[in-house]
Amino acid sequence: MIARIWHGRTPAGKSGAYLELMREVALPDYRSTPGNRGAYVLHRLEGEVAHFEMLTFWESEEAIRAFAGDDVTVAKYYDFDDDFLLEKAPRAIHHDVYDT
Repeated sequence: MIARIWHGRTPAGKSGAYLELMREVALPDYRSTPGNRGAYVLHRLEGEVAHFEMLTFWESEEAIRAFAGDDVTVAKYYDFDDDFLLEKAPRAIHHDVYDT
C-alpha cells in the first residue's frame, strides 16, 4: 500500500468553506477512484493560516496514476483551489505503508 500526502494552506477565514469543499468534492473524488483504500482531510489552524493535509491510501502506483495522471508525484488541483490556497505545492509525497 502507498500513502500519498498533499499539503495546502488557506487564510484562516476561508478554512471552513475550503474544508466543506474538500468534504463535498475532493474526498468523494479520491474515494471513487478504483484502488483507493481511504482518504482523509487533516486540518489545523495556526494563527491566521489554516493547514490542510490530504492523506490518501492506494493499493498501487497504477491506482494513483488513474487519479493523478502519468507523473504520480504531481499534485492534483480542483477548479476552486485558486480561490482559497495561498500557494500550490507542485508535488505530493508518497510513502510505502508497512503493516505488522
